[in-house]
Amino acid sequence: EMDDETWHLVKEVPKVLGFIGGSSDRPAPITEKEANQILNRVQEGVDKPRPKVLFEPGEVVRVTDGPFNDFSGVVEQVHYEKNRLQVAVQILGRSTPVELDFGQVEKG
Repeated sequence: EMDDETWHLVKEVPKVLGFIGGSSDRPAPITEKEANQILNRVQEGVDKPRPKVLFEPGEVVRVTDGPFNDFSGVVEQVHYEKNRLQVAVQILGRSTPVELDFGQVEKG
C-alpha cells in the first residue's frame, strides 16, 4: 500500500523521475503476481552464468553455427547481458554486421 510517507520516500530517490502508469500524483498499483514476475526476471539476469570465453571488439572469430557457418569475422560489439555479439562478416566482398549468440562463434 502506498501511503504519503512511502510516496515521499520513493520520490526522493536520486534519479527517479516518476512512475510508469497511473497519474503524476499517484502510481497505478500492481498485483503481487506482477511484482513477483518482475523480481523473477531481475533474479534471472543475476543468475545467468558468464561466458567461459570473453570477447573483445576487434577480435577475429569464426562462426561455427547457423547460416554463416565457417565464415570469419571481426567482433564489433559485445553484449554480455544478452550473451550475444555483433560480428562484421565479409559477404560477397562487403562487410555485413551479423548478431550472433556466444555459442555460435569461436575465437580465431
